[in-house]
Amino acid sequence: MIKRFTWEIVIGLSLVTVSAVLFIVQIRIFHSTRDTFFYLLQDLAFLPIQVLLVTVILDQLLIIREKQNVMKKLSMVISVFFAEAGSDLLRILSEFEVLPDALRKELLISGEWGNRRFAAAINIFRTYKHEIEVGDERLERLRHFLLAKREFLLVLLENPTLLEHDAFTNLLLAVFHLVDELAHRQEMSGLPDSDYKHLAGDVQRAYQLLIIEWLAYMKHLREDYPYLFSLAVRMNPFDPNASPTVK
Repeated sequence: MIKRFTWEIVIGLSLVTVSAVLFIVQIRIFHSTRDTFFYLLQDLAFLPIQVLLVTVILDQLLIIREKQNVMKKLSMVISVFFAEAGSDLLRILSEFEVLPDALRKELLISGEWGNRRFAAAINIFRTYKHEIEVGDERLERLRHFLLAKREFLLVLLENPTLLEHDAFTNLLLAVFHLVDELAHRQEMSGLPDSDYKHLAGDVQRAYQLLIIEWLAYMKHLREDYPYLFSLAVRMNPFDPNASPTVK
């Protein structure tokens, strides 16, 4: 740190010295201190505007551009998550609950959905309390799936880009916690009711966050990648008639 400041001081003093020498040369050649100091003061008067343009406006533009690049990379990470694990995990977790028909319709996305429709659906599932019913076979299937995806989830968690997206990070942590809970149990059968209730709470947490992020992800696809959105709609994990075939 000290060396850095020393280097900056040397550069600063060198630039000031060069500027002073040039002013002296100008005065010696043209023999007019009045013009020299007039233009010097004029340059100083414009300096605050230069500072505004360079350090405020330009800096903000660079920050916005950098944020856009980060969000683009983050969108790619989220797309990989849903392609590799997220959509299948939604299908498995949806078996733990029988959604009322009115709520299921809020998840049957179509090409006619707009921003308000997505926002309304996200708000509904932010407050909805899922009634999770755990069972031995369901838990065992979920355990098998998550353990197979454990390394993939670890790689995602190590991605520094996720620091820019708290909601998606919270989702991954909730899913990974569920992985750990299931991994530490050798058998899913014969557990006490208190343990089933605990696991139901972990499933409910991951399921709710996953639905919200899935809706936000589908909204992103509709806006930026229509061709990916088309396939995602046809393969909707909440649609019992989902098919990749274009009808």
